[in-house]
Amino acid sequence: MAERERRQAPPYGGAFAPRTRVMDRDDVQRAVWRMAHEIVEANHGIDDVLLIGLQTGGIPVAEALAAALTSIEGREVEVGSLDVAFYRDDIGLRPVLPEAVTNIPWALDGRTVVLCDDVLFTGRTIRAALNALSDYGRPRAVQLAVMIDRGHRELPIRPDYVGKNLPTRRDEVVDVHDEGVDLGEMIR
Repeated sequence: MAERERRQAPPYGGAFAPRTRVMDRDDVQRAVWRMAHEIVEANHGIDDVLLIGLQTGGIPVAEALAAALTSIEGREVEVGSLDVAFYRDDIGLRPVLPEAVTNIPWALDGRTVVLCDDVLFTGRTIRAALNALSDYGRPRAVQLAVMIDRGHRELPIRPDYVGKNLPTRRDEVVDVHDEGVDLGEMIR
């Protein structure tokens, strides 16, 4: 689970207590392969497609999709990373905590960018990512791939590729990790 989410739990800390495993390692792998095939189909191949993982949880999703796309298409797809901490709309409401460097070493102009994240919740992180992308060029299209869509949207944002739709309560926490996906709560 993202350290940022742990730090947000009052009073600035807490431990994740998993209640149930909603996807195991094999389920996640099947979801990645399905999403990769959907990306190929929607874009008629991977020409001019690049993946950008959102720090930190989206990086493993982007890397897994890149590996699957390479196996499917027989050539590599470019993968970058984006930290949206300074583009968020809650600056001043909570501390700004950059996670890692942004790495987008190529121009985005005229390309199809697939933003990748682990969990889609309110949509505010994706809104910040869209703002951040404009500093790197003007993509032909921006698509969104997420491992878990848990609902509770506050903005009109919808993913193009979803590993699993997982309705949750607002107070629940979803943890995407190497062994699968867990649903639980933060314990204070």
